[in-house]
Amino acid sequence: MKHEIVCPCPTGNVILGTESVPFSEIPHQSRLFIQYQADPLSLRDLYPNAIASHTDISCRIDDVLANYEADRQALCDVLEEANRAAGAGDATLRNIALLREDDCVAVVSGQQAGLFTGPLYTIYKALSAVKHAECLRGRGFNAVPVFWIATEDHDFLEVSNGFVINKSGEVTEFRNEPKRCYDNLPVGYVKLDDSITETIDELFRRLPHTEFTDEIRTQIEETWASGADYGDAFARLMTRLMGKYGLIMLCPLDERLKRLAQPVYIDAIEKSDEIVARLRARSEQLVGRGFHAQVLIEEDYFPLFWQEKNRRRHALKKTKDGAFKAKDLEREFTRDELAAIARSEPHRFSPSVVLRSVVQDYLLPTVCYYGGAAEIAYFAQSGEVYKLLNRPVTTILHRQSFTFVDSKHGKTMSRYGLDLTDLFGGTEELVPRIVGNHLNAETAGLFASVEEKINIELNRLDQNLVTVDPTLADGLANRRKKILYHIGNLRRKFYRAQYQKDEAIRRRFETAFASLMPNGHLQERTLNVTTFLNHYGSYFIDWIYQGIDLDDKGHRVLSL
Repeated sequence: MKHEIVCPCPTGNVILGTESVPFSEIPHQSRLFIQYQADPLSLRDLYPNAIASHTDISCRIDDVLANYEADRQALCDVLEEANRAAGAGDATLRNIALLREDDCVAVVSGQQAGLFTGPLYTIYKALSAVKHAECLRGRGFNAVPVFWIATEDHDFLEVSNGFVINKSGEVTEFRNEPKRCYDNLPVGYVKLDDSITETIDELFRRLPHTEFTDEIRTQIEETWASGADYGDAFARLMTRLMGKYGLIMLCPLDERLKRLAQPVYIDAIEKSDEIVARLRARSEQLVGRGFHAQVLIEEDYFPLFWQEKNRRRHALKKTKDGAFKAKDLEREFTRDELAAIARSEPHRFSPSVVLRSVVQDYLLPTVCYYGGAAEIAYFAQSGEVYKLLNRPVTTILHRQSFTFVDSKHGKTMSRYGLDLTDLFGGTEELVPRIVGNHLNAETAGLFASVEEKINIELNRLDQNLVTVDPTLADGLANRRKKILYHIGNLRRKFYRAQYQKDEAIRRRFETAFASLMPNGHLQERTLNVTTFLNHYGSYFIDWIYQGIDLDDKGHRVLSL
């Protein structure tokens, strides 16, 4: 069902049309995710605190507060200092003050520190947490939105690039790779150098110049400056874009937060064998039920990474003799030695993917977490770690998911009777429909007519041959397939030739695919927010916020 939303704009209000596409109609979605979206309560054995609706999350507040052990004041001291450094305004500082209260919970989301905020879904995650926190406050509960910046990850390749739509309407990539970026450093410790200036120049050479270009360029230049750490630059730009919504940024690399998380590190080290056994058993259970295990857990897995004094991060593995060692280091550790180091130097550790959420929800009074489909799959495994470490399993909800259709591409879709799902098969599937219905219906119909007549005449011939010699009829069946194959091949060539001949229509669809399904993926997984900020200014953030409907578990299409 389509709805309309009135949104602010510098020239007056604009109307956004909204409709929802079930994830079951979107390619490449996992069976586990589809079932979780459709009926989370049916997976209670995997997600013990699953809820049917976001409004049910208030039932978890008392349990979350009763089990919260971290020092709120110490946590909020760190958050206040870090968010002030990121340029936070009054709304965020008020939320940090609210988080100091014993009855306040956190609605959390997070993502890696992507270049210029990374893919669009980073923005959607943050605003999902904002919207839900405001929903809870509207019902009389104290709640604040927190964004966990995954600065401890060291796969820099995942965050080093981005994509925008250039002046020609094509998808184009920009990239930044400062010195030491591939030295196994946590992303948050990678320091920007002078190369960031060229990256920014290249980005804005490719974008069309609009009334908002100078503003967004200034924001990026002021936040992503040479000498800044990658994580800090990310936090500053996110704060610029969404600070008015009171979003609290959290970077887990701060040594004071490591000290607060120390009990989880020690417990995980001492129970590492049990963690591995539980995770492997859960993986087998998932696979046995036809789902997939997001994280492959080998017998030598260890739930914490070791960080050298030079800040390099190394995966620890269990050796055959029961010690623990990183493949790039000579030093080996016993379990007792690791536990002792965690007590005295907790900053030497960072959690693996299955422990990260447990650490996050130990530091924060997390009432729920907004993640993507892959994170939902992670939680089916990491829930076992929560239970083993005697922590309440956090409820995970899927972030809001969007495709934004501007007026130009909206007109193209409307004119040719298309919706977003028609684009999922790519141009190969769409071209016959466009040609047959709009470009050359006469020739397309002629192909159908010829094929029908050939079948009729071959059927007549077949009936006569059977009476003469059945083997001749068998030979005709094989030749029929070849004849129809050649007709079909000729038809496909006709479709392509006719499509290529009409340059205006071809260009119209090429730019529509670039914007709505860039690189063959959902828009939110590819494009950077600068594409839309450059066209619509900060109003784009507000439009997305207005477009959020936490009751909608599908993919939302917003049409301008």
